Amino acid sequence: MNWLIAAFFSALFAALTSILAKIGVKNINSNLATAIRTVVILFFAWGIVIYQGGLKEISQISKSSLIFLILSGIATGLSWLFYFYALKIGEASKVVPIDKFSLVLSIILAGIILKEKITLPVILGSILMTAGALIIALIK
Repeated sequence: MNWLIAAFFSALFAALTSILAKIGVKNINSNLATAIRTVVILFFAWGIVIYQGGLKEISQISKSSLIFLILSGIATGLSWLFYFYALKIGEASKVVPIDKFSLVLSIILAGIILKEKITLPVILGSILMTAGALIIALIK
């Protein structure tokens, strides 16, 4: 499977995540909903690692990689907590586009932190994504 197909499936499952989460968070505390989802992901991810025999690679993880993965996990947790709260009190069709503004922020951070080249088409696409998210979320 190439990166484009994997990215498409990621988008498909992210879309399903949003709709299923909106339905699931309806009558419960958004933090509790996030915790339940996280436990499911925990078992699912570790199940895949164990099934594929990846446990033996744990000792090969560098301290630097571990630190950045922990920081990424914290950022993910914070993102999910705010996302579930926003879904609880807002409309999914408005919350999701603003959440996906993370695409534009990721491009900016990739340029600043990872020193990735930001081309004119990327800048134009980012402007269009930003405009689209704002139009969908804020214009009645």
